[in-house]
Amino acid sequence: MPKLSGKLLAAFAVTTLAGACLHFLYVLLPNPVTAVLAPVNESLWEHGKILLWPYLTAMLLLTRNGPPGCRTPWMLTALVMVAAMLGAGWVYHMTLGGEALMVDIGIYVVLMAAGFLLPELLSGASEHSFLGTLSALAVLALSVALVLFTFLPPDHPLFLDLSGVNTWSTIPY
Repeated sequence: MPKLSGKLLAAFAVTTLAGACLHFLYVLLPNPVTAVLAPVNESLWEHGKILLWPYLTAMLLLTRNGPPGCRTPWMLTALVMVAAMLGAGWVYHMTLGGEALMVDIGIYVVLMAAGFLLPELLSGASEHSFLGTLSALAVLALSVALVLFTFLPPDHPLFLDLSGVNTWSTIPY
């Protein structure tokens, strides 16, 4: 397991707190700009924003002036984090019918922590420029999808607002 620096631990704490604050931003200031940055409802998809935006910001700050390719492991990790959030949320809410806030918070914190550990484990990826380009394009595609589906969500359970309802009653099949 990689040794964590004080700078990395501080970045983890600030990034986790920033994501938690983003969760409430749209409720406090509902407008198109905050809709892009923060979840507009309690759908699984919208919660990718509280992971991705703060994490990408931390990545840019932590890797500034770094060697070529140093962001590749971070971008790969960002993709894994959002996919894991969607997968864990689907299993917990849609399959198991869970509704405990503490479980949601636990999933969020564990995934954010993984986000600061995985780049070290994936550091070998920075040697491959093609992988860097591919991961940058994938993060860009995910970012565009997050913005697009905020305003035009598909008719799919992943995009259902799960607030205030029994999860089992929202599954359309």
